[in-house]
Amino acid sequence: MQNKNGLNIPIIYNTNGYESVETLKSLEGFIDVYLPDLKYYYEEIALKYSNIKSYFEIATDAVKEMYRQVGAPKFNKKEMITKGLIIRHLVLPNNLENTKKVLEWIKENIDKDVYVSVMTQYFPTYKANEYSEISRKLTKEEYQEIEDYIYKLDIQNGYMQDYADENEEQYVPKWDY
Repeated sequence: MQNKNGLNIPIIYNTNGYESVETLKSLEGFIDVYLPDLKYYYEEIALKYSNIKSYFEIATDAVKEMYRQVGAPKFNKKEMITKGLIIRHLVLPNNLENTKKVLEWIKENIDKDVYVSVMTQYFPTYKANEYSEISRKLTKEEYQEIEDYIYKLDIQNGYMQDYADENEEQYVPKWDY
């Protein structure tokens, strides 16, 4: 968005991806960059961890609408994004098939030039200890399996965070005061 003084700042819509197409249509022309999460492929996982019905259907319809509006990313001379879609996906421990299905859907349904950010920083907080399968960080083996899968799918603009052995607990705020 550019004002009369020449300030040119892209408007970025950071979202969990669970959006109605009608809402997104009302934003058309106001948003330069959409940054949605695409969390779950499997309905049972979305229900279990987020208590959300029809997550994949709603989120993928939303991602398609976002892409229709802004297309693949475009960058300025300083290599900063000015317009486009970047899809994020957080890998959950013991849920690698979910991640693979999400990546397959992106590969098959969205332009090859769209950026895909595969996030591996999952850290169990809040009620994660209620689910033994996600009560830990990713293992190096899980990380490597997903990294290999991105290459296997030949996702052109996919990238992953580096695997971190350090303890992320130092970055989690203390909420007990």
